[in-house]
Amino acid sequence: MDRKRFIRDFSVAAIGGGALLTSCKPKSQTHKESAPAEAEYKWKMVTTWPPNFPVLGEACQHFADWVHKMSSGEMLIKVYGAGELIPGLEVFDAVSSGAAEIGNGASYYWAGKSPATQLFTAVPFGMNAQQMNAWIYCGGGLELWKELYAKFGLISFPAGNTGMQMAGWFNKEINDISDLKGLKMRIPGLGGKVLAKAGGTAVLSSGNEIYTNLERGVIDATEWIGPYHDYVMGFHKIARYYYSPGWHEPGSVLENMFNLKAFNELPEHLQVILETASARMNVWVISEFEAKNNMYMEKLVREEKVDVRKLDADILNQLKKYTTEILEDMAEADEFTGKVYKSFTSFAGNIRNWAAYSEKLYHEL
Repeated sequence: MDRKRFIRDFSVAAIGGGALLTSCKPKSQTHKESAPAEAEYKWKMVTTWPPNFPVLGEACQHFADWVHKMSSGEMLIKVYGAGELIPGLEVFDAVSSGAAEIGNGASYYWAGKSPATQLFTAVPFGMNAQQMNAWIYCGGGLELWKELYAKFGLISFPAGNTGMQMAGWFNKEINDISDLKGLKMRIPGLGGKVLAKAGGTAVLSSGNEIYTNLERGVIDATEWIGPYHDYVMGFHKIARYYYSPGWHEPGSVLENMFNLKAFNELPEHLQVILETASARMNVWVISEFEAKNNMYMEKLVREEKVDVRKLDADILNQLKKYTTEILEDMAEADEFTGKVYKSFTSFAGNIRNWAAYSEKLYHEL
């Protein structure tokens, strides 16, 4: 597995023909299709991911293909990876201004616009992927998301989920909360704020810098996404311990955001197609991650003999306490964040009650 080429452009093709296990990609059509008419709507989709980024970048291209087919060629979407048209972290502004009609990323990247955006991606010790979908689609989350984004001329829909992540790779044992003091770790979002409250230092770095930073001691630890990407990035070659669970991101929601004016001007059937294709993307991403992460965790454990460890309950309980303090401060400081936080925590509490009777008992069998 060529890690350096993967880091360079995160391209599945760059890894080499047949090097990856087969993914659950949609099957190509075998029947003859009529040639589509000239597209009436030609839109640009900018993403926060490098070009052809495995799973996340692939999903964007699938989305464009699905929309083209469902619209019988009426809509054509050109996908641009981060840096091809604009830098990845300028996606929000580009779509808000109308420079591009669609953007794909994760809403916690836009915390500078409103702290509430973070709650629509992942909350430490929050809900998992299934529960986040329930809150967003059927528990009032999407309505709040729309209300927030409308202020910026946007509308957003769920478009994937990474599922439960790992706590990360560490070059020292973490046996006590005090072991986090002075620790330099690549960790974004609310998780980084929790680490800082525990005495560590959150370091932000792009994906292609992580391996080198960890190898050279610029950072002592890193979280990424999960076993699939972690394996291909080669973290097991330079970090001794692989910890679980991913307390900081138990179910990270990804988004397709649309310029609200452009979206509202579309015929109704195209609006429905865009929302439906986003929902299909939402299912495909979590399915692909679950399949790949399972395969690559097996490789890490059985072939690479990685030392996989579980964070002590006392550590997790203290991190959870810090998380609550941070979230309550955020909710108090910003009215809309408080509104979203109330909805989130109320739904999370109720759905955990149901989980105690259902999936928790099932997993204990």
